Amino acid sequence: MTTVLCVPQWQGSASSNAPRLMAGARRAAELIPADAVVTVPVMETGGDKGAGVRAYDALVENQRLTRKALTGIDDRVITVGGDCAVDIPPIAAAHARYGDALTVLWIDAHPDVYSPQTLPSGAFHGMVVRALLGDGPAGLTPPQPLTPRQVIIAGERAGDVSEHEYLAKTGLRRYGVDDLERVLDGLRGPVYVHIDLDVLEPTAFGSTCYPEPNGVQPQRLIDLVSQVDDIIGAAITEHAPAGDAADPGEAETIRRLGAALTR
Repeated sequence: MTTVLCVPQWQGSASSNAPRLMAGARRAAELIPADAVVTVPVMETGGDKGAGVRAYDALVENQRLTRKALTGIDDRVITVGGDCAVDIPPIAAAHARYGDALTVLWIDAHPDVYSPQTLPSGAFHGMVVRALLGDGPAGLTPPQPLTPRQVIIAGERAGDVSEHEYLAKTGLRRYGVDDLERVLDGLRGPVYVHIDLDVLEPTAFGSTCYPEPNGVQPQRLIDLVSQVDDIIGAAITEHAPAGDAADPGEAETIRRLGAALTR
């Protein structure tokens, strides 16, 4: 059994186009094969900056609402955002279930290991991996953090100096676009797969808030995900369509990624 958890949160992003993430989450959720879809009634308004984080109060409340929604779900969960900060409650739930055996495969153009001190915008979606490791603001950091050996970053090509210093200090495994398939070496379940759609080449998939050039072609990503065994949960995030009409090619990419995650 698979449940899609739709979390149309946008407040974690600092992009002027961030509100598009609400519609993007709802559209993407409809494309994932599932037995049920649960939509979290997240706040739709912005919030105040606190603890160095933009819209801190809204994000804390959205996490509470997401945790509440998860308590009633006993299936495999595919979370669909919204910005990629929506992933903290489902990953925390997976960690509580599987313990230190869990591996999180974080597929993203950005490593998301900023801190409030190193990211002036305060955009929390740039801090998510660091928060998952226990180094994040109170109220947005899971009580049981992951260890660095449990996280693999794949497709990253846009981290800044402070982020790469943090990656080196913690020993997080990191693979770029050229060596993407190396993430499969020795990868064993249970695996939680996070996909930020900006990992894709923007000329092939452009509906994201922070497109980065020289990305992964959609078919290559679908093939990679199809080779990951024992996927116990996953997320697809950061879909930000510009208009009311869906792009057929982008919709097909999301549909096929969803099929690979739930096969």
